[in-house]
Amino acid sequence: MSDSPSAVPTLGAKIAAEAFGTFLLVFGGVGTALFASNHFTDPGANSAVYVAVALAFGLTVVVGAYAFGPISGGHFNPAVTLGAAAAGRISWRDVGPYIIAQVIGGVVASTALVLIGTFGPDGWLSGAQDAGFASNGWGEHSPGGFGMFAAITVEIILTAFFLFVILGTTHAKRGTPFAGLAIGLTLTLIHLISIPVDNTSVNPARSIAAAIYGGVGPLSQLWVFLVFPVVGAMIAGFAYKALFDATAKQPKQL
Repeated sequence: MSDSPSAVPTLGAKIAAEAFGTFLLVFGGVGTALFASNHFTDPGANSAVYVAVALAFGLTVVVGAYAFGPISGGHFNPAVTLGAAAAGRISWRDVGPYIIAQVIGGVVASTALVLIGTFGPDGWLSGAQDAGFASNGWGEHSPGGFGMFAAITVEIILTAFFLFVILGTTHAKRGTPFAGLAIGLTLTLIHLISIPVDNTSVNPARSIAAAIYGGVGPLSQLWVFLVFPVVGAMIAGFAYKALFDATAKQPKQL
């Protein structure tokens, strides 16, 4: 690999990669929830639906990580970007542009899903929107009827867990070339755990993208999925830097 300046992606390239990667994540994950299952449009739960949606989110991250990760780091998630900055992996000055690109990419993806639904069967789009458009939520908007504090707790814990895996597998010295696969499988596991609780966020951009088409209920609960994934990510970022990136002092040579 060349160390020339031309080999370093520009900020423009990075934010474009983040926008495309987040588009892929939302289009693939939320799209699967909406098109490949009836869980978010009809009453009832089906374990196969959970597995399909969990795999869809995980696979989009695997694909996106290998396609766009070498350019931008492959965050596709404002919480990941903030956690990476807390851990010293990216500059704080890049955080704003990354997050803007991620939100735009997610909103464009959900808008594309609405456009597709416009040409779907009669009543499909209105039914999907009345059911929340695969948005995150608690109480009556939780698949399992879990309350707000369950959603808060699971978002903090699982986002922190996600960041620990990301920071560990992408470490400059201790990382692995299979980081994208490990991260994608981790996101799959996270969805298997928490879809019944709150439809799984761990990603404010994903939550915004779905909620803007999900109606008043999801929008009124959106703040939880903006705040608490970030809380979990920041905790993990600062903790990883303190616990695992500290270097031991070498003894003085006599």
